[in-house]
Amino acid sequence: MSELLRERALVLMRAPGSFALAALPTLLAVCSALAMFSLFLLAQDVSPLEALRLMFKGAFGSSFAWANSLQRAAPLMLTALCVALPARAGLVVIGGEGALALGGLAAGSVAVMAPSLAVKAAVPLMVLMGALIGGLWIAFAGMLRQWRGVNETIGSLLLSYLGIALFNHLVEGALRDPASLNKPSTLPLPESWMVGAMPGLEVHWGFAFGAAACVLAWIFLRWSVPGFALNVVGGNVNVARLVGLPVDRLVIGACFAGGAAAGIAGAFEVAAVQGSANASLLSGYGYAGILVAFAARQNPLAVIVCAVLVGGIGASGSLLQRRLGLPDAATLVLQGLIFANLLAWEALQGRLANWQLRLSSLGARDV
Repeated sequence: MSELLRERALVLMRAPGSFALAALPTLLAVCSALAMFSLFLLAQDVSPLEALRLMFKGAFGSSFAWANSLQRAAPLMLTALCVALPARAGLVVIGGEGALALGGLAAGSVAVMAPSLAVKAAVPLMVLMGALIGGLWIAFAGMLRQWRGVNETIGSLLLSYLGIALFNHLVEGALRDPASLNKPSTLPLPESWMVGAMPGLEVHWGFAFGAAACVLAWIFLRWSVPGFALNVVGGNVNVARLVGLPVDRLVIGACFAGGAAAGIAGAFEVAAVQGSANASLLSGYGYAGILVAFAARQNPLAVIVCAVLVGGIGASGSLLQRRLGLPDAATLVLQGLIFANLLAWEALQGRLANWQLRLSSLGARDV
């Protein structure tokens, strides 16, 4: 009975108007989170309206604010794909932070292994190394799920912790630049290797790369045969096996693609922002990408919009601190509230869908 209800729910979600229906939990979650955040501010004798006004101003109120928001959105789009792509195969993967760290480490190690590399080859090699290491790291979580029955959520989270520990070990050990005293890091990238800003913008090319990756992921999932097969696996794995789809290959491939996206995010953070692999790379973009993916309902096109909004929330923290004396981490409270409300509204929507289907079944029987 539960399988039947699930299949009918999937049919309803794919029906005309399903986009608005899918976006409803996100809109409700944002509204309820803002209401809770307002109570949080009132408890500190801070005007919620003034705080929200300053947040909007700090995120989108000037060209500098827009550049800061888009700069933060660049890695968020790619780490969100690390969640969204495996989710299409029915997996909940949350190990993007580890994949980002190892991808950034792989990109930074290029300066150690090949310091005399030509400029035209350096950046593509760094991106390729980040994608390869990040992809293999998350693909391992998919392998554990498919071949050994390890829960992918727990497996990817533990792999993330392991990846971060490995990152710190190598940055503070074998790959450490001897000149980095108080802040261990790898050798700095040559100035000519650094990725610059897009023409007319103060935002690096990682943003364009992330947006293009989201568009290509949407095209792949919606219009390609493997993308359709992946959606079938996520909808009902038993049906997928029955019709002969290569389930293991599709699941592991989706995990590899998601991990590659997170690894590329780390590579761009090194090549466009940090200039080396160091502890600043571990700023929570992998975890925030989970929020972006859930808010976007695993839709790669919606990931672009949600990443800009979440990036804007993070960018507004400094203005709240200067004007209202709130800690910079106040924006993290809002992000946490949004995520918690997303889960709550998602659960409520699922129950309402089940009740609706049960009532429809009872009505059909009476007829």
